[in-house]
Amino acid sequence: MKPDGKVVLLGDMNVGKTSLLHRYMERRFQDTVSTVGGAFYLKQWGPHNISIWDTAGREQFHGLGSMYCRGAAAVILTYDVTNLQSIVELEDRFLALTDTASTDCIFAIVGNKVDLTDPHLLPETEDECQSEKPINSCISAKMKKQVHGDDAIALYKKILKYKMLDEKHAPAAEKMCFETSAKTGYKVDHLFETVFEMVVPVMLQQKAEGSPQTVDLSNYKTSKNTPSSCCR
Repeated sequence: MKPDGKVVLLGDMNVGKTSLLHRYMERRFQDTVSTVGGAFYLKQWGPHNISIWDTAGREQFHGLGSMYCRGAAAVILTYDVTNLQSIVELEDRFLALTDTASTDCIFAIVGNKVDLTDPHLLPETEDECQSEKPINSCISAKMKKQVHGDDAIALYKKILKYKMLDEKHAPAAEKMCFETSAKTGYKVDHLFETVFEMVVPVMLQQKAEGSPQTVDLSNYKTSKNTPSSCCR
């Protein structure tokens, strides 16, 4: 089934991109190893089919990012709220990869792992915590938050400037900056559903213009895989 549009998750390793996607698509949290290259899900949203691409954050796969972003209708830039460097990397290392995205691309900035900074963030619905575990098992020990909402808003405005987009005609920063927990499910549905609603007009425009949605990996060679740590 050919997708009508593409959404791409970008961000450093271990910020929880894969876990966010698993939480939304499979309604569960699991410890995962860092993504090798990329993977995708196909999501039906109304009459539209949207491919959601999960990309590798490791440096050795960095060159793939621009290919995955080619023609993307939306990019979800993800960081870890307990790791300041992870949001710095979004601007320094990942933003340039979005040059191949659609000119009308929608951007979302997502701070994941807020369960580590606020142990009272429980699942939003009963089924968002694995049913076989007690609800208290979804709560993590509290850590210090290093990245705050104002930091994400500042980055979003830098992205608009980088893309030479007028803030008056772009989605408001407050609407496109999120804090989530893949572990508890906090605001994960809200994130993806907001992005999908915003991206439908972009997909329709792409379809009218015949923009490509494929990813050509035939000329890309990866280096030898290395063991990776788990992410949230």
